[in-house]
Amino acid sequence: MKRISSIQFITQPTKGKSHAELANEACSAGIDWIQLRLKNADDFIWEQEAVETWEVCQEYGATFIVNDNVEVAQRVNADGVHLGKNDMSPKEARAILGDDKIIGGTANTFEDIKKLRQQGVDYIGLGPLRFTETKNNLSPTLGFEGYENIIQQLKEEGISTPIIGIGGIVINDIQSLKKVGVKGIALSGLLAHSDNMKNTFQQIKDAWNK
Repeated sequence: MKRISSIQFITQPTKGKSHAELANEACSAGIDWIQLRLKNADDFIWEQEAVETWEVCQEYGATFIVNDNVEVAQRVNADGVHLGKNDMSPKEARAILGDDKIIGGTANTFEDIKKLRQQGVDYIGLGPLRFTETKNNLSPTLGFEGYENIIQQLKEEGISTPIIGIGGIVINDIQSLKKVGVKGIALSGLLAHSDNMKNTFQQIKDAWNK
């Protein structure tokens, strides 16, 4: 059974810090799931950042996921890949990476989730909860009501693929999202822009475990 962490960190460009440095800060704070997310980077930069971030995750025993780039995930032997709506299909990625790797997908609707499930993903990032500047071409925001409606549909259909909440989540949202029924949350700016990532992660963990 593949372990899907309940608190996931997605790297992002942050002034003065590389993705690997952010990953190191996150892992030393106690985070055990790192997703490397680069946009508009050439292959050399992608692979360099991936290798450095992989090394950090190896040191801490954290799960290392590459966003979008299946080829880089394969080359650096990442634990898996997270695929957006316009990326390679999960089925194709599975054929390249093999059954033992984690494959996640992005969803915005119940129909998205059904398609991803048919493609054999291990978890689904559902969102965004609200507007976030982290992502271009943002899908329609769901709000708590949107999550409730979709998760109710999943229960009615007997779909148990882990759902990870994503998109503009702040600490005060965490308990409500957990009550709605998500199995975890994925965070980027909340941690990356924190002055003290360890303290922020502790607050996140406390909110999740309440």
